[in-house]
Amino acid sequence: MLTRLPADFLDLLRCARLRLLRLHREANSGHIGGNLSCLDALLALHHGVMTSQDRFVLSKGHSAGALYITLWSMGLLSEEQLVTFCKDGTSLPSHPSGNGIPNLLFPTGSLGHGPSLSAGLALGLKHKQKAGTVFCLCSDGEWQEGSCWEALIFAVRQRLDNLVLLIDQNGLQGFGTTQEVAGITDLASRFAAFGASVLSVDGHDPQAIVHAIASGPHGLPHVVILHTRKGRGLHFENMLESHYLPLTEEQYQEGIQRINNREVAR
Repeated sequence: MLTRLPADFLDLLRCARLRLLRLHREANSGHIGGNLSCLDALLALHHGVMTSQDRFVLSKGHSAGALYITLWSMGLLSEEQLVTFCKDGTSLPSHPSGNGIPNLLFPTGSLGHGPSLSAGLALGLKHKQKAGTVFCLCSDGEWQEGSCWEALIFAVRQRLDNLVLLIDQNGLQGFGTTQEVAGITDLASRFAAFGASVLSVDGHDPQAIVHAIASGPHGLPHVVILHTRKGRGLHFENMLESHYLPLTEEQYQEGIQRINNREVAR
């Protein structure tokens, strides 16, 4: 496991945000809010933590754009592939699936399956006595799914300390806030009550994310709560509209200006 970000990471992050905006604008695709809330963590994870021995599962499949941009930033997807996003015949659909996506282990989109799949992968590595950690990025809303808690119970019981769950806690889901829909805002105490190791961190602070991931104790699955803002840096930051609505040309140009602003791009 790596524990250091590259020296040019902030420039990389700014470029990735801009390319993510263009990706969604050219495809006229929604879900930009949930992509921007997790992009910082995905880039920090792939550039500052993961090695070739590790595995990654994107449980919140509607943030496929953030995954594609992360893979592009690593040289694993080309510009020619990105321009086909959400187009007919693409290998990069709005929810990841198919054989054209590097390192994709499972198609995802229907929420709640990632933790179980990741726990199975982690247990398999244990049984085969192979090195490596399984990282799974989830939304906070999908932890209203019972299957997620069943996976956590299993992971704690099996002492899967090679499993790290990253929770993008932006507080918004399809029909409102997580508080309005299910009355759940404090996920950290719930994870701790099930016996997992838990740390909470600013989900837009890449160095803090890397440190939190690397701070998991031996013998327990590790959960990192990422406190994020949906639509990070856009006109509808932390608003429900960012969950579904695509960007207009005017909003896209405004987003470029906001991202290029030093306060947003830091």
